[in-house]
Amino acid sequence: MSTFETPASRRSALGALVVGALGASLPASTSASATQPKPQENSLPQVQYKRQQVGEVDVFYREAGPADAPVLLLLHGFPSASHMFRDLIPHLAGRYRVIAPDMPGFGQTKAPPRGQFEYGFDNLAKVMDGFVDAIGLERYALYIFDYGAPVGLRLAMSRPERVSAIISQNGNAYLEGFSDEWGAWQTYWRDPSSANREACRASLSAETIEGWHYAPGSDPALLSPDGYELDIAYMARPGAEEIQLDLILDYRSNVALYPDFQAYFRACRPPLLAVWGRHDRAFVPAGAQAYQRDLPNAEIHLLDAGHFALETRHGEIGSYIQDFLGRQLTR
Repeated sequence: MSTFETPASRRSALGALVVGALGASLPASTSASATQPKPQENSLPQVQYKRQQVGEVDVFYREAGPADAPVLLLLHGFPSASHMFRDLIPHLAGRYRVIAPDMPGFGQTKAPPRGQFEYGFDNLAKVMDGFVDAIGLERYALYIFDYGAPVGLRLAMSRPERVSAIISQNGNAYLEGFSDEWGAWQTYWRDPSSANREACRASLSAETIEGWHYAPGSDPALLSPDGYELDIAYMARPGAEEIQLDLILDYRSNVALYPDFQAYFRACRPPLLAVWGRHDRAFVPAGAQAYQRDLPNAEIHLLDAGHFALETRHGEIGSYIQDFLGRQLTR
């Protein structure tokens, strides 16, 4: 029986021959899967968001960087939380294990209400010390800012062997560092009456958070609203203002400890870098320069920024820290 070839079948056979010949002549690397562009690996360290139970406090914290790298513990200030470090962490996490917790009464950390938990600086330091133990930190450099300074320096005094270096960014430890705009707070410290407590409430308003803490000394074109808007939202939570007023009153305990902080500097000689927003309305440049009285080798840099210097100068501050820790932690 004869086989008949139609024009269509001849075309199909010819096409198969051509494809087969081309396939045999092309190198394997030109296969369809190989010609697809490969996804680029993200060069920025990825930040993880974690929680750690410390007694009755559920501490929220941010962490990035290699698990076996030198540790840098970032302690935030008033009225903020660890989100203030959102732009700094990527600068540092390539070489350091960077950890930034929210202290009780701030951010995403969950603590008992007033009356069941003491909102004072000794207790904040106690929780942070428990946090350090719970996540297994044996040695770390400290970044202290605003409220984070008296908390961090309490940690340093109690366990000086753990602290490899200190970075103070508008973190005060000297009377010279106070501006002349602390009148209402100082009156409240001397006389904690209801009237004096109420006079400090203006420090917690949205207008003060943006206009007094963030805006002065900041380039408006570089100042993102994200930072102060989140702080304002945190302050609007039920009970937040009363907690903050308790902490304002207890700030006097920090001032009383300044001689002890300074004695720690002289006795333990921690390497110290001060990167300070020179236009800070709360802590003036003299507070940065005073560190050299007890730590003659302290490195001082005054930046064209305000209290929240990281909002507009995080790249510059990150570079100073990289250089400083690169020299100090390799000695």
